[in-house]
Formats: sequence, C-alpha cells, structure tokens
Amino acid sequence: MLRFTRRLGAMALLLFALPGLAQADTADDVTTLQVGYMPILPVAQLFVMEGEGWTEEAGLDLELTRFSSGPAMVQALASGELDVMYFGIGPAMVARANGVPLKVLAASIKEQIGLVARGDFAGEFDNATAQEAIAHFTETQGRKPKIATFPKGSVPDTVLRYYLTQQLGLSLDSVDIVAMGADRVQQALLAGAVDAASILEPILTTVQERDDSARVVARGGDMLPNQPGAVLAARESVLADQPEAMQRLMALHIRATDMLVNDPERAAPHVREFVGKRLVPLSTVEAALRSPSSNYLSDPHAIIDATRVMRDFQLDNGTLRQSVDIEALFDTGLYDAAKAELDEGNDGEASAP
Repeated sequence: MLRFTRRLGAMALLLFALPGLAQADTADDVTTLQVGYMPILPVAQLFVMEGEGWTEEAGLDLELTRFSSGPAMVQALASGELDVMYFGIGPAMVARANGVPLKVLAASIKEQIGLVARGDFAGEFDNATAQEAIAHFTETQGRKPKIATFPKGSVPDTVLRYYLTQQLGLSLDSVDIVAMGADRVQQALLAGAVDAASILEPILTTVQERDDSARVVARGGDMLPNQPGAVLAARESVLADQPEAMQRLMALHIRATDMLVNDPERAAPHVREFVGKRLVPLSTVEAALRSPSSNYLSDPHAIIDATRVMRDFQLDNGTLRQSVDIEALFDTGLYDAAKAELDEGNDGEASAP
C-alpha cells in the first residue's frame, strides 16, 4: 500500500505540473469535453476519475453521454457529437475506417472478454474440449448452443468469432450468435434464454454468483491472445485545439489505471455508480475488478500488435469494410510524455532523502 500511495502522489504531482493547470481556478479556465462512454468495467478509468473528483480539480468538465454499444457510439461520432470516447478498439477502427478523424491515445484493458456458459451447455465442458462440447450439445439437445454477445463489430462479438474460427477451427454456423446490449445479455443468461455469452465483467462474476451451473469456459487469452479491449480515443481536432486539456486527461487516465490495479476496493464504489445502474452489489464489483478478466493498463504500445490481428480478422469477415492504417489510428505521444514525466517524478522521489 505504501508503494501505491507514493505512486499516486507522484501522479498527482505530474497532473498539477501539466501546462495551464495552475491557472484552472475559475469557470473561465474550465475546459468542457463531450465524452461518450459505455457503462462497462473496461472503461472504469473514467468512472474513477469522475468519482474521485479529479476531473474538476484538473479544470475539466466532462459532459458524459452513455451509449449501449460501440456501434451506436460510432453513429454519434459520424454526426460530430463527441470529442472524447471511451469504447472498444473494434468500433474505433470502424470509425476511423469510415473517415472519422480520431486517434487512439491509450489502452484501458486487455483480454477482458470471457466465454461464460450455463446449464447443460456448461456441463458439456467437463472433461471435453470446446469443439466436443459444442458438437455433443447440438447432438443431444437437437439445436445449436445460443451464445449472446454485443452487436457485430463490437469487441466481444469479434473475439467470439475469432475464437470459434481461428482458435477452435469451427464454422460460425456451429452456434447461434445472438446480438444484444449489455443489460440484456445478463438478463438472457439468468433467464436461461441463451446457453452462453461472450461478455465481460461484471457480468461474468454476476452470472456465476447467481447461477450455480454457470462458469467461465474460456478467458480472453484463450479466445484471442493479448486481445485489445477498451481504449481512450479523441478527435484529432480536439487534440489540436485543446492540447493542455488532453494532457490533463491522459494524466488522470494513468492515475485511475493505477488505482484499479493496486487499490480496487477504493475504486469499486465509483465504478458501481456507473455500472449496472447501481443495482450490482459492491462486493460483486470488487470481485469483478479482481477478476482474471480485468487486466487494466494504459500503455497503448501493448495493444498495437494485437490490434493488427483484430483488424485483419475483421477485414476477412466483413465487419471492417475498409482497411485502417494502425499507425495512423494510434497516437502514443500523449501517453509517452505523461509516462516520462511520471517516471521522472518516481526517480526523484526515490532519490529524495
């Protein structure tokens, strides 16, 4: 805990050392950013920085708009409604390929998708491979297993399709993929309307807590190794017009990531305010933040190679109609500068008497 406290202290010093922050004392100095987000754990950095009051301290007024899916946010982006986005790398590629001038600035999480099965389908995985489980279920039940996930083009959907075809060597016709929003996925699982879901936390934890038959039969690393997940992205015009505000936001993103990794108990109440309409028990949120599927990180360099893999797969299956230049999609400059300042601050702290 001492190490974490010192790290947060260094991050706070970094934040307040950023250009223009010392002058962010009045309403005239506050920068307003239109931020689109999904109410999901992979973008928990946003919930932490808002809950802790860091954005207000940094002179940032984040006007938040909630979306039910990444594709819905892409539509809003195309209309010019948003400045900053917390959403999946899949929709980010789709938006960029469709001409939206945005940049991915930081990662938020990786390998966050899991395949949770329930009922008879979950039982099929006992002492059997995934291929055998799917085939035997289809034979004995007289129907293919129904697997819920987000709409086509989203990260959960893309990861599921990659897992089935590239990792298991199966046809997509071997299962019934049912697209729906986040709230409906959990409802469908608990009601027994579907047999499994390619989904993320806290749904993975919640379903296992409420359904004794449910269990995660594949984690993100099994489905698409080092899979990129949610990201922090922004319009190029915002980066050009509000560089100081975006520097502050990046510092907050890194600071929030550190809390999620090192102090999930402190982060959990803030996350709960945004996820599950406050109906998810705090203990469940804490468990979800500690889950093997909650691999929070900020470094965009760590997901670039896997993003290329996802891009190529989406091009092959038609989800991405036009190729996107990965080097043009990412802008690591803000992260690199913030990380260098942070490392310098930590070195100074370590050498202090």
